[in-house]
Amino acid sequence: MRVLLLGGTTEGAALARALADDARFQATLSLAGVTRAPRPQPLPTRIGGFGGVEGLAAYLRDERIEALLDATHPFAAQMTRNAAAAAGGLPLLRLDRPAWRAQPGDDWHEFPDMPALVESLGETPRRIFLTIGRKELAPFQAAPWHHYVVRSVDPPPPGLLPPHATLITATGPFALDDELALLRGHRIALVATKNSGGAATEAKLQAARRLGLPMRLLARPLPPPGLAVVHDVAAALAWLHDLAERGA
Repeated sequence: MRVLLLGGTTEGAALARALADDARFQATLSLAGVTRAPRPQPLPTRIGGFGGVEGLAAYLRDERIEALLDATHPFAAQMTRNAAAAAGGLPLLRLDRPAWRAQPGDDWHEFPDMPALVESLGETPRRIFLTIGRKELAPFQAAPWHHYVVRSVDPPPPGLLPPHATLITATGPFALDDELALLRGHRIALVATKNSGGAATEAKLQAARRLGLPMRLLARPLPPPGLAVVHDVAAALAWLHDLAERGA
C-alpha cells in the first residue's frame, strides 16, 4: 500500500520507523522544512511544501497514494486543512497527540491567539521563559518591558526577537532536572508556550509547577470538521493495518 506520511513530530518519526519495517507499506515521509537540519528518517523523504491544496492533490494523484496520514505538529493547522481538502475520497487520518492539562493548584491560562497571550503578561516587567516557535515571536515586541528567555530548535530571524531577549537553541527531549536548573538560573517568573502536548517538552511545565510559576499557553486550533482523529501511534498503526487487510 502506498502511504504518504506528513511528519515533523516525535509521533511521525515513530510511524516512519514502523512503516519502514513493514513490507505491506510503501511509504514516503513529507517534512515541511521548518527545521533546518531534521534528523534522518528510515523512509524516502521529501522536504518542502506542496503548493497548497491543488499541489497536494496532484501529488497524491501522481504518486498513486492510497492512504494519507497526517502526523504534523498540533499547530500546523494549515497543513491539516490542506490535507483534509486535498484527500477527496482517499483514506485520511489525523494523529493528534493529547494536549497538556492543568493540574490542581496550577496558575494556568490558555488563550485563543498570541496577541491575547501577550496582553495577559501585564505591564510589570518579568523574566519570561518563551517556547512558542521561532516564527511567532513578533507579537511579543508589543511588550518590550519584559525580558524573554527564548528557546527554539533553530535561531529565529533577528528582526523577530523582542528587544530584551536571551536566545537558547536546543532540541528536546528535555529532562526535568535540566528544566528546573534553567528556570532557576535565569530567574524565570512565568512560562509561556503552546499547548503542544507530548512528553518531549512537558518537563518545562512540570518544572514550572514544582516552582509555583504561572503558565500561559496558546490553545490548540480545532481540526477540520469530520476529520478522523486518533491520539497515539498505536491507534494510527491499527488504522493502517486495517486498511491493508481490507485492501483499501
